[in-house]
Amino acid sequence: MAAFGGVVHSVRNSVCTRMEEDCMASPMSDDAALEALIELSHEFGTIEHVRGGGGNTSVKNATTLWVKPSGTTLSGLTKERLVALDRRALARLYTTATPAEPAAREALVKAIMTSAVRPEWPGRPSVEAPLHDSFEARFVVHTHPPLVNGMTCAQQGAEVCQALFPDALWVPYVDPGYTLCCAVRAAMQELRARQGREVRIVVLQHHGVFVAGDTPEEIRDHFRRIFSTLRAEYLRRGEDPNWLPPPPFGEDAVEGWGQPARQMFGGDAASVVASPKFEVAQGPLTPDHIVYARSFPLIGELTRDSVEAYRRRYGGSPRIWVAPDAVVALGRTAKRATLAMELAQDGAQVVRLARAFGGVQYLSDAARLFIENWEVEAYREQISTREG
Repeated sequence: MAAFGGVVHSVRNSVCTRMEEDCMASPMSDDAALEALIELSHEFGTIEHVRGGGGNTSVKNATTLWVKPSGTTLSGLTKERLVALDRRALARLYTTATPAEPAAREALVKAIMTSAVRPEWPGRPSVEAPLHDSFEARFVVHTHPPLVNGMTCAQQGAEVCQALFPDALWVPYVDPGYTLCCAVRAAMQELRARQGREVRIVVLQHHGVFVAGDTPEEIRDHFRRIFSTLRAEYLRRGEDPNWLPPPPFGEDAVEGWGQPARQMFGGDAASVVASPKFEVAQGPLTPDHIVYARSFPLIGELTRDSVEAYRRRYGGSPRIWVAPDAVVALGRTAKRATLAMELAQDGAQVVRLARAFGGVQYLSDAARLFIENWEVEAYREQISTREG
């Protein structure tokens, strides 16, 4: 058994005290703050920032953290769907001994988080809720913009982040969930102790960005600066930040790829979306790309040999098939196929932008396998790909 106590626990009480003072001094009522949170969620729920059920938002007062439920979209979030957690109950995550074995650890963490949910605001909270609680600022918005991930998935990402955003905290890749929350929390507290300032921007390698602010406008200001700075830097280094992959073909044009895909993959290719060729990521970039588009595409002609080789190497069917004349997304439903295509296109943007910073860097096999076998991500995909 291992406990994440130490520096994490030692400042918890002082953090809570300062947060309580800040929240009680805030002129914005809880109702107004919740309305502002929904507005922020819709504003940052566009494809510039997230795909599918990715990203999350929160607002807090002295005792309660309201956060987006796991798997739901930011663009579709309503006040009634928010989940509220008792902050003191949630803090037990950082003083409870946890098993070293990942599955047992995550099950215990899930149970603690479930016990912290306030009955009047039920639901399954985002797995990153404890990380939201670690910020002292009242509002937190977490997204996965391709503009940012062109940096976080690049060979020189850490150096570029330090140069462009010296006030930001760069966090090397850590498995998402409890381990990530603990790592980020400890890094934030170390920075607070060393520099005497609160972190407002946290950039996560192979993941995205957290932005915190005491007001919605502070959140917007930070994002405007992040985006404008990155756009200018990409242009300076010869990459077009406005490049977009070609739009998919219409439904009446995809049967030429749908028929052979269904013959090879059966129900896994019940629905297909096809697009003119574009450069597809050759490996896993972020958890979202793994969840919705799988870690690796199948490239080339569909033959029994190529399909069997893919299944032997990676298990199961691909979500993305790079055919000789198109990029084809496969899914058991139209929504799954559509999201697979959207994440393949998002990945194409990330790969191109990463060239500005030394070229793309893919996730390790260990990181990939954690995501592929994590119950939380399976749940998130199930919720976010529901039809209707």
